[in-house]
Amino acid sequence: MAERFLSSVQASVDVILDQPYVGALRFFANPHLAGLRSWPVKDFEVLRIFYLADDEAVTVVLILHGRRDLDTILGD
Repeated sequence: MAERFLSSVQASVDVILDQPYVGALRFFANPHLAGLRSWPVKDFEVLRIFYLADDEAVTVVLILHGRRDLDTILGD
């Protein structure tokens, strides 16, 4: 199970690296997270990869269950 999960995360990150702006924009009060995007983990769609992207880099901020209280976790 763990190997399948890691493989799915890698496949999802590969999509993000190939198309950095593919993820849905997310909006939080925390100014450090301006431009934060989310993309599902392949085969684990309830899990989301939250990341920042620009023309030079992609930074994965965290991977989290999409039904968590995101405003509390990422708001400040």
